Amino acid sequence: MTETWSLEELKTLTSEIASDVITYRGKDVKVQWCELTEAEEPKMDIPTESASEEEKNAMYQAIGTAKVIAMINKADNMSEEKCGLASVWEDLPTTLRYQLTAKVLGAQTPDF
Repeated sequence: MTETWSLEELKTLTSEIASDVITYRGKDVKVQWCELTEAEEPKMDIPTESASEEEKNAMYQAIGTAKVIAMINKADNMSEEKCGLASVWEDLPTTLRYQLTAKVLGAQTPDF
């Protein structure tokens, strides 16, 4: 039988740093993040129904990226040991960013 989260455990997730190591091209990259509360979520516009699929995809990608960066920044601000990935996010290879995004948001992906 699966364990059930208590309300206190769920609330604690927004004040605890999670971390992991991703192997990218044979080397390790350390990432840390912290779950956000509703108030900490990045505020962005949602695409309108009239937007093209390309525009919608671009907006949803921007929303996801902003959320991941906010989660990494929150952990960095809480920790003496900063991973610093958010500060160089735009300069990272996209394949690494996909892996980091999947890890932070809890998805399972194959290694690139």
